[in-house]
Amino acid sequence: MTEQSERIERTALRNLVYNEEYTRKVIPFIRKEYFEDRAERTIFEEIRKFVVEYNKNPTKETLQIDLQKRKDLNETEYGRIVDIIKTLNPQDVDLDWLLNTTEKFCKDRAIHNAVLDGIHIIEGKDKQRSPEAIPDILSDALAVSFDTSVGHDYLEDIDQRFDFYHTKEEKIPFDIDFFNKITKGGLPPKTLNVALAGTGVGKTLFMCHIASHILSMNKNVLYITMEMAEERIAERIDANLMNVSMEDLQSLNRKMFTDKLTKISTKTTGKLIIKEYPTASAHAGHFRTLINELALKKTFKPDIVFIDYINICASSRFKPGANVNSYTYIKSIAEELRGLAVECNFPIVTATQTTRTGFVSTDVGLEDTSESFGLPATADLMFALISTEELEEAGQMMVKQLKNRYNDPTMNRKFVIGVDRARMKLYDVEQAAQTLVNQKLDEEGEKYVERYSKEKTPEEKYKDFQF
Repeated sequence: MTEQSERIERTALRNLVYNEEYTRKVIPFIRKEYFEDRAERTIFEEIRKFVVEYNKNPTKETLQIDLQKRKDLNETEYGRIVDIIKTLNPQDVDLDWLLNTTEKFCKDRAIHNAVLDGIHIIEGKDKQRSPEAIPDILSDALAVSFDTSVGHDYLEDIDQRFDFYHTKEEKIPFDIDFFNKITKGGLPPKTLNVALAGTGVGKTLFMCHIASHILSMNKNVLYITMEMAEERIAERIDANLMNVSMEDLQSLNRKMFTDKLTKISTKTTGKLIIKEYPTASAHAGHFRTLINELALKKTFKPDIVFIDYINICASSRFKPGANVNSYTYIKSIAEELRGLAVECNFPIVTATQTTRTGFVSTDVGLEDTSESFGLPATADLMFALISTEELEEAGQMMVKQLKNRYNDPTMNRKFVIGVDRARMKLYDVEQAAQTLVNQKLDEEGEKYVERYSKEKTPEEKYKDFQF
């Protein structure tokens, strides 16, 4: 143990005896494992036990009496502990500095211990945990922090609440009017947003278009793909930003290609990173590691993350091939991704597939979510992308809101957007197209009400789910 570490540990112990405010703020977060010296660790154990039991700080005298009762200490060990306790005298220290220093000490010790745990696992000395547990162990250590908030006092924290109401939330806007309407201006951080669509309808097209737009807004974009190669995703974004068809991309010579991309690069200060993982091989822990690597190696911090797509992600909670139903599995993936969004303070956009019934339906609902009905419970925004022969001929796609925590989902429940599949672009359409959609909704209203007002049996509700 270094001299500096010893000083920090002694300072912490001293204030756990004499500083009540400090004790109340840090005692929930400090662990005995953070104390390298056994004598100091033993003192901390007794302090913690006393605080928990009596809800106040112990004195040096009570500590010595309680320690005398312990059967696991010999005379030499007890004598050294008493000597340390005698050095714990009151000291005038700035509280903010003390809290910050203690937090850094706890984080450093947590990381140190996590590395040692990882080594033991790799060497086979830990029979309870497999190497797959190491990313989570390190992640937990890196996440160590003091959360001293005890919650919002409704009647006392009036000013705080007023400021919240009148502070404009940081959002990432769309370039499509109706998406801005239903989200009240765009996607806020710490959210999970899911597009639901059948195979070939436009999940990847939607995400590539939005990613291209956000890059042009001087934002950093991370696009994670587990279905297509990195080059295929880049190809779609090239077509979008260059405004040329994917077919015409191949006819561009090197100079024309380079000139177009140079022109694009001068119009944005943002960066786009595309990372490919094999299907079903990566989970939120891998994405967290990637984000940390990008920060270290490229000084890149994403403003938004796209994951293509959620059904072919892995879960850190279950080993590949684990005997678990799809409801639990997909819900766990969604919870892990949303947790990552909250931890890293950015929105995540992903997609999922419809069931077989939803694939051929023009009125997709939450019950058409492929594999897991638990996914909508976790998502902040969920919408269906619907394509029919009629819509395709008109160069359009229908969007139907399924869940919306940002706004009233009954407002603009359905709307249409333009789609240019050759150039991988989406765009606003004239109001006449929206009017036509609403007319059709009125015509089909009775049928819709009949379909959704009828109580379904469990067999009907889940017949298309895979378990």
